[in-house]
Amino acid sequence: MDLRLTDKVAVVTGGNAGIGEAIARGLAAEGAHVALVARDPDRLREVADSIDGRVLTVATDLTAPDSADQVAAAVEAEFGGADILINNAGTGSEEKILTAPDARWQFYWELHVMAAVRLARTIAPQMKARGGGVILHNASICATQPLGYEPIYNTTKAALVMFSKCLANELIGDNIRVNAVNPGLVMTGDWIKTAKSLTEGTDQTWEQYLQKIADDNAPIGRFATPAEIADFFVFLCSERSGYSVGSTYYVDGGWLNVTT
Repeated sequence: MDLRLTDKVAVVTGGNAGIGEAIARGLAAEGAHVALVARDPDRLREVADSIDGRVLTVATDLTAPDSADQVAAAVEAEFGGADILINNAGTGSEEKILTAPDARWQFYWELHVMAAVRLARTIAPQMKARGGGVILHNASICATQPLGYEPIYNTTKAALVMFSKCLANELIGDNIRVNAVNPGLVMTGDWIKTAKSLTEGTDQTWEQYLQKIADDNAPIGRFATPAEIADFFVFLCSERSGYSVGSTYYVDGGWLNVTT
């Protein structure tokens, strides 16, 4: 299937690892030009050098209020604007509501919600000037079906989903389609790092630990690969999904409890 993404310009936040890196690779494979955004300039350059195609790197901390302006300016200078924005930057949390300080809540709010808000303000005008575009938000199944150990993550991802819906309603008249994706278990570096830490010095391997999580939660019985999630994102970026507006899609191996 020709997704007709050749020469489209895509901004991918958190593009130096995991799902973001996989999305960037998938878009580049379809002929898109990619702007990778993350904090670590060395890792960004490493990923960019391994992708065939035209790749821009923008090293910035998206929790900073001026970071979105920096991203938009760099994309405008290099490509003349963007057609696609993937708001993927984010990370898990672990805390208790009654003991987590305000600063911790604020950090995740800035990273998961305000970064997306600010990038919409700076990138959407570029899309309007180019005749339209696509904005996708990488949220989480936890936005609907929360995990008990990460209340801040659950809350901010739920806010991201609502923001996505509101933004979709506001921008569809400008031919900009906005949607969100709620992945389930995805085999990323964060999961592996946590599993190794929790199983160190025990009789259980980190692989066994993660398999138990998959067996307990996902009817499919395994974690997704980042590439499997990325393929869904790439399809949503294309005109082949042209009637998809303001929706939230679960890519979770059957984890979602339909009674939730």
